[in-house]
Amino acid sequence: MKNFSAQTRSKNIQKLQNEEFDLLIIGGGITGAGVARDAAQRGMRVALVEANDFAYGTSSRSSKLVHGGIRYLENMEFKLVFEALTERAKLFALAPHLTHPLRFVIPLYENSRVGMFKMGLGMILYDVLALFNAPEMHERLNAHATMDRYPIVNSKDLIGSYVYSDGYMDDDRLVHETLRSANEYGAVCVNYAQVASAHKINGKIDSLNVTDLKTNQKFTIKAKHVVSTVGPWTDLVGEKLVQDWKKILRPTKGIHLTFLKEKLNLESAVVMAAEKSERIVFAIPRHEMVIIGTTDTDFKDHPENVSVTPEDVEYLLKITNQYFPGANLTVKDIVSSYAGVRPLVQDDSSSEGKTSREHTIMHDPSGITFVAGGKYTTYRLMSEDIVDQALKFFSYEKRVSLKRCETTQALNEFTTEEKYAEALSETKNAEDSIQQKLAIRHGMEYKNILAAYYAKYTTYWQFEAAHAIQTTMCLSIKDFYCRRVPLFLSQKDHGVSLLNEIAEVFQREYTLPTVEIEKQKNELYDYIKKELSWMTSFNLDPLKS
Repeated sequence: MKNFSAQTRSKNIQKLQNEEFDLLIIGGGITGAGVARDAAQRGMRVALVEANDFAYGTSSRSSKLVHGGIRYLENMEFKLVFEALTERAKLFALAPHLTHPLRFVIPLYENSRVGMFKMGLGMILYDVLALFNAPEMHERLNAHATMDRYPIVNSKDLIGSYVYSDGYMDDDRLVHETLRSANEYGAVCVNYAQVASAHKINGKIDSLNVTDLKTNQKFTIKAKHVVSTVGPWTDLVGEKLVQDWKKILRPTKGIHLTFLKEKLNLESAVVMAAEKSERIVFAIPRHEMVIIGTTDTDFKDHPENVSVTPEDVEYLLKITNQYFPGANLTVKDIVSSYAGVRPLVQDDSSSEGKTSREHTIMHDPSGITFVAGGKYTTYRLMSEDIVDQALKFFSYEKRVSLKRCETTQALNEFTTEEKYAEALSETKNAEDSIQQKLAIRHGMEYKNILAAYYAKYTTYWQFEAAHAIQTTMCLSIKDFYCRRVPLFLSQKDHGVSLLNEIAEVFQREYTLPTVEIEKQKNELYDYIKKELSWMTSFNLDPLKS
């Protein structure tokens, strides 16, 4: 596959200035990445600009689930659940190295809002809507069987449980792998490139004025049609580019906490119901950590200002300790946290949780298509829908010259289901743990990674850093820690003890002076302190947790 690196970025900025594109996408999260891959695969000339790092916003701050959304059944959103369950199966095949089946248990108690009978009907419907294509069908367990299988769960007043299948994913990596695939098909993608304004001729957008935030260079991109996939920034971009813009979003905040598995030893995810509320909270095992989340509260501030508060932490801790009293978790056990904003579309719902997760596509007469809402699991279907809608603004000749959507194919040649299984089999008994870890994350590409960097680097994280620099347009140490590998979320010290060995890779690959490397280290420290600022309310030091 082609490199997708800083060198690619420099070349792409030249292309953005000198070529005209069929489609110009604003926003490099999962929706923008999906649209870029879909459109480029069909044969369109595609450009994409992202104002920050790829996957900077909601796309790296999700619950990291591949799921149908069992709670949406209660809202009668059967179409949404059916689509999500269909896409769940496609995602497992599309990216087997990034998505994995997982069992979920729903413990039910005497005071649970939903009883065994009603929950059982929901479980049957969930399997039916999946067309019985789940990794495993649901099970009903009585209280005794529940405690035998899940002894960590609170046994007081337990009446039974249901167990069903969904999955988890590496959300940020799915964005990067999708963009890498789009790059392979010719999409011209650039991060840290911010749209400033639009140039219009007779009321129609002719081009966008863009600033390269790394060099402050200003340039213009010409395109026949523009698509905005900026998530919680939708209203802000709309106000910038469209006259008399009317706000369409009802943004909500969701926060997550992470714990080490040694503190909360789960092999299956647990669905927890908040007291006197329709909200549910997940406890999700993921590699060496457990993610607890999420909250769902209206958020009216700028998306950049979303943060975890002490009240958020106490809320999630209370629910978690109710379900796992033996764990006796405290704020000192929290490894990390993150907060994101859901770009939900306004409707008549009385509460945040009832606001629909359906996506909405809107066309402005000036020549820009906006998309908002949607679920991460349905990003591929949503991207297909967006491209289909955008094509209505092109000539018949153009439309018939393009291929059909083919985005159910594997993201790359190294991680088809067959190749991924082969890579795991080859390295299952490998004495070299680096080889095994690389195979788990990258499939058969592990061989290329080893061959490229074996003479230069010695540790697993160095191999990952070097590979990220060459294939994900990773421009800084902070971006690597936060959106390429789970160091910030999964390590008790947030990966600070590994900083020197990772910094060595960035210094060598980018030939950076020591002063620049120290600057990047400090940027990471500042990020950790900002993201975990709530810790100071509990007399904890984010850098010494």
